[in-house]
Amino acid sequence: MDIKLKQKKYWIPKKYWLWAGGGALIIVLLIWLATMNFTSTLRVDRRGLSIGKVSKAQFDDYVSVDGSVVPIQVVQISSEEGGVVLEKVKEEGTHVSKGDVIIRLNNSNLDLEILNAESELAEKQNMLRSTRLSMEQDQLNNSNEALQLSMDVKTKRRAYNHQAALQKEELNSREDYLKAKEEYELAVQKEKLIRQRLKKTNELNRSQVEQMASDLASMRKNVELVRERKARLNVRSTIDGEIGLLDVELGQSISPGQKIGVINDLSDYKVEAQVDEHYIDRVHAGLSATFEQNGKTYRLTVRKVYPEVREGRFKIDFTFSGSRPKNIRTGQTYYVDLQLGESKKAIIIPKGTFYSVTGGSWIFVLDKDGRKAYRRKIRIGRQNPQYYEVLEGLEPGEQVIVSGYEGYKNNEILVLE
Repeated sequence: MDIKLKQKKYWIPKKYWLWAGGGALIIVLLIWLATMNFTSTLRVDRRGLSIGKVSKAQFDDYVSVDGSVVPIQVVQISSEEGGVVLEKVKEEGTHVSKGDVIIRLNNSNLDLEILNAESELAEKQNMLRSTRLSMEQDQLNNSNEALQLSMDVKTKRRAYNHQAALQKEELNSREDYLKAKEEYELAVQKEKLIRQRLKKTNELNRSQVEQMASDLASMRKNVELVRERKARLNVRSTIDGEIGLLDVELGQSISPGQKIGVINDLSDYKVEAQVDEHYIDRVHAGLSATFEQNGKTYRLTVRKVYPEVREGRFKIDFTFSGSRPKNIRTGQTYYVDLQLGESKKAIIIPKGTFYSVTGGSWIFVLDKDGRKAYRRKIRIGRQNPQYYEVLEGLEPGEQVIVSGYEGYKNNEILVLE
């Protein structure tokens, strides 16, 4: 009798064993690749490298900038009134004093406005005189009327008193007495009314005259202002200085406030410079600076720091502290060393083009025999035109490659040949 054998069952069927083994081999290979530390090595020509030595020395915290001499103050020339250029009294490069006329303008509309204002003023003055004359005439008439009523009251009072005396002795009729009484009382009321009317009229006239006088004063002021506008057609210098630019031609129409030139204040000079934005947090008013001219050192002080950054640079102004160079002229260039902080001992390396690639985060360091250079992390602090200050990663006596790294920025080891 035959016995049936049970077939063994596997977790992975035999037909998939080859695929499973290949997949496992790939996984093991990937894990091995991930854990391996591959170091790329490149051979380079030593003659094309710039090698610097790490040293501990005095680090001068300064930055060099190109400064340009400019006048201490530049004042804009502009006209407060618009008009047509009638005459150029001064030319570019002319020395002027405060108040000197530079150009004369003409404005026919302003002339017409002056005539109209003066005509209105004359008319207002005539009206005020006529009004005052009329008021004085009315005042005389009202006073005359009040005087007549006062006399009438006295006459009616006498008549009334006479009739009252007769009535007391019964020598007149009751009707005559009452008539005299009524006429007297009416005269008294009329006098009272006329005095009230005179008071009101005087108050009204006084208010009207005051108002007209105020309007007249305003018109006089207006005429004065218009005449002052006429005087401002003569564009004058506001300071003592030299005309640096005068961009006008005869017959040219000038708008109010339009810039037509500048005046340079030559009483003193300042130095303007552009500084890399890397230093914007360290530069402030009051910092000291120096430059040399003809073998003599001159001192400057930061007067103003402009907050706006353009094309990676910001502007600062220096003023002189002490003497100035002889024959100083606008437009001269001085090479200024701006002191940013105190000098002190530090680990330093020469400046080089490697910084543009690494940003100061790593550098190639030569081994003791100088045949290989290894990539190493560092931390750079301050810098001046000659050196970088190294805060971490390097020791005095070591040598580093400070030339550009564009050709081998992704390598770990350099073999120097």
